[in-house]
Amino acid sequence: MQTVNIHEAKTHLSRLIAQAQDGEGFVIAKNGKPLVKVTAIDTTHRPPLRRLGFMRDPFKVPADFDQLGAPEIQAMFDGVSK
Repeated sequence: MQTVNIHEAKTHLSRLIAQAQDGEGFVIAKNGKPLVKVTAIDTTHRPPLRRLGFMRDPFKVPADFDQLGAPEIQAMFDGVSK
């Protein structure tokens, strides 16, 4: 696997990415010490994402939904315990 320094990676990034896409990954190093390994991602057999039935069926919002729990909330603000 080829090792390149950061400056070389920035200069030749397009070429290095094409090389990784062809299956030949590379390592980016700083001061001769390896930092990261770059390889292609396998995207050939990725099934489409599915939501787990969230909000599958239609639902109705009550007409007074913005007032639900209003007495309890007001009691909390007033410091009254029930």
